[in-house]
Amino acid sequence: MKTIGYLIQKEFIQIVRNKAILPMMTILPIFQLIVLSNAASTEVKHVNIALVDRDLSEASRLLDRKINANSRFTIVDAPESTRQAMELMQANKADIILEIPDNFEKDFMRGEHPFLQVLVNATNGQQAIVGNGYLEAVIKSFGQELKPGGKPGSSEIHTAPHILISTQNWYNPELEYTHFMAPGILAELTALLTMVLSAMNTVREREIGTIEQINVTPIKKWEFILGKLIPFLCIGLLLLTVGLIASKLIFDIPVRGNVALIFAYAVVNLIAVLGFGLLISNFANTQQQAIFVAFFFILIFILMCGLFTPIDSMPSWAQYLTIPNPLAHFISVSRKVLMKGSGFGDIQREFLYTLALAVVFNGLAIWSYKKQE
Repeated sequence: MKTIGYLIQKEFIQIVRNKAILPMMTILPIFQLIVLSNAASTEVKHVNIALVDRDLSEASRLLDRKINANSRFTIVDAPESTRQAMELMQANKADIILEIPDNFEKDFMRGEHPFLQVLVNATNGQQAIVGNGYLEAVIKSFGQELKPGGKPGSSEIHTAPHILISTQNWYNPELEYTHFMAPGILAELTALLTMVLSAMNTVREREIGTIEQINVTPIKKWEFILGKLIPFLCIGLLLLTVGLIASKLIFDIPVRGNVALIFAYAVVNLIAVLGFGLLISNFANTQQQAIFVAFFFILIFILMCGLFTPIDSMPSWAQYLTIPNPLAHFISVSRKVLMKGSGFGDIQREFLYTLALAVVFNGLAIWSYKKQE
């Protein structure tokens, strides 16, 4: 144990001497947390609509006012023809074209079913789907408020009898997007930064030649890997602590579960990602190579971790590929514990998967480390 203690002491001395590491583990993550939690949003808040009103009736004007009353929509123009509206869409000034046909009010009051044409700019698929869904909800509400046979603008326009639906949002009742994103981004930053730093650490020693001094000592390979892992594990836990405090102070994220459970899982997860980083460093000859290889896997981890797109919506083969992704499990655990108040039984599956990854990655790191005996 004395040998491991000396190795840990050496690593901390090197970390303190490296003036770039401390800002990377404190100031930079907090800045990224603030920016990404606000900017990395898939919500559709602003949809520009070009309204082509061929009917020019009281009913069409009522629909116009109802759309304008919705804070998500802005009617940017009311062109006279669909061709002019398409020009607005091609110029990216309109996201949706809503065309109200001739005799719309007349057909509606007769009890017929007039059609409205909705043309959606699907260049941005997320905005197209969500924006079209919002507009359909407004049009449906408009149809329920009009009674066929009544006269628009008169007292005969009222809410027709229909089934009332009451909805209640669990875990995030205010639908605060930052409450959903901040725990995930915090888990992402904690795991990825420690992985990159550990991947560069051994290679840096190889570049400056100090690792040759260790190779000729009787230090065992597992002692060397453990001596490298523990200091960065401590740094990762410090980063998680700072991030949780910053998230609570800045975004007021809910903390419904046991924070100690997050730290217990974080220990296992960080051991896994640090083992993966050390595995990368064993095969890289320069820090540049280590960074390139690390970022290759980082892109895969981020895109398939469920941070921006739900894992359940991925193809079946992609869902299986998220099992060896420690970032996906970390994000899932942080959201479950902080937002839902989940206990150990609820995160047991993620815990076991991550524990297996920690054993595999660190076992491979010890096996692949080339030491001159």
